[in-house]
Amino acid sequence: MATSLGIILIVGLLANILVTTLKLPGLLGMLVAGIAIGPFGFGWLTAETVTELADFRKIALIIILLRAGLGLKKDELAKVGPAAIKMSFLPGILEGFSIAAIATYLLNFSFIEGCVLGFIIAAVSPAVVVPKMLELVEQRKGGKLPTLILAGASADDVVAITLFSSFLGIAVGSGGSLVQVAVSIPLSIISGIGVGVLLGIILVKLFVRWSFRDTNKVIILLGVSFLMIAVQNAIKEQFEIAMLLGVMTIGFILLELVPEKANRIAKKLNKLWVGAEIILFVLVGAQVDPSVAITAGDVGIAVIALGLVARSVGVLLSLAGERFSAKEQLFAVVSYLPKATVQAAIGAVPLEMGLASGNTILAIAVLSILITAPVGAIGMKLLAPKCLLDEQKEF
Repeated sequence: MATSLGIILIVGLLANILVTTLKLPGLLGMLVAGIAIGPFGFGWLTAETVTELADFRKIALIIILLRAGLGLKKDELAKVGPAAIKMSFLPGILEGFSIAAIATYLLNFSFIEGCVLGFIIAAVSPAVVVPKMLELVEQRKGGKLPTLILAGASADDVVAITLFSSFLGIAVGSGGSLVQVAVSIPLSIISGIGVGVLLGIILVKLFVRWSFRDTNKVIILLGVSFLMIAVQNAIKEQFEIAMLLGVMTIGFILLELVPEKANRIAKKLNKLWVGAEIILFVLVGAQVDPSVAITAGDVGIAVIALGLVARSVGVLLSLAGERFSAKEQLFAVVSYLPKATVQAAIGAVPLEMGLASGNTILAIAVLSILITAPVGAIGMKLLAPKCLLDEQKEF
């Protein structure tokens, strides 16, 4: 494992440097590096190794979601509250159900199979979106829009994964009714936020009562977050809690109650993210089998494209009534395109569960990463300077 991590870090860093030198987003280089050295490329990382290192992807996600929470200020969040709530479910639900309907026509899926596919594809990638939004927040660029996208994209995953799990259960005969699906989503989100608030308050009291070095605070924070995910994995058969949203909520509580300490913790997490980002995107790339994506063909591209149209409509509906320019709305649409982490993590689950359409679902999931991650990452990089105003220039 140590050898594999060494290869990942060195190759991923070199790819990152090369691609950023070409004025492209570094994550593209890391994804391509992962594909190249993974089991479907040169085989420097075996399929078994990629599976063994899966927890490192979760660690990286935890780091960036903690950092996201530490970038969410209450007053700014209050300004975007209704729009952020709409952004958390409307684009994903429109995309997921649109793909389900399209799949019944183009792929001869049942509607339930279509929903399984739809809500794998519908999850936006926080690992791609969140770092860019944090960068814009720190640059004070784009006003409240990066905060809105930051909050909405993090909850978007929760909705998509919950619906995917529920429809997969129905498809393989182990799930509940559609009513139970509808009830489980808000319960999952509310419970995740509630756990995050409680643990955040406890950590605030701990950090105020005892004097810890900032490094030790980060260790405690990461330890608590890892345990939250462990608890979720242990009880998810009985009740799904959106623990990743809870992790982000802890950061939000810390920033609200002890802002000076929170800002110092955020700086430490920024340094950790440098290495975690490499591991995350190289491992995501290592899971991608381009030959599988090719089997999806033109039909797969059509399914993904039509789904993205529906998602974009959802973004625009979420922003309706808000005072955003056409350019800002375009940036929001592009920011909500990237797929990566969720599709890599769960794309093969329907096949493993014995779903007849599992091979096709996996192929389209892989194809969605190859298409949308580069388009979204490059789009955000190119559009940010052209579509977003500096905060001081707004009026």
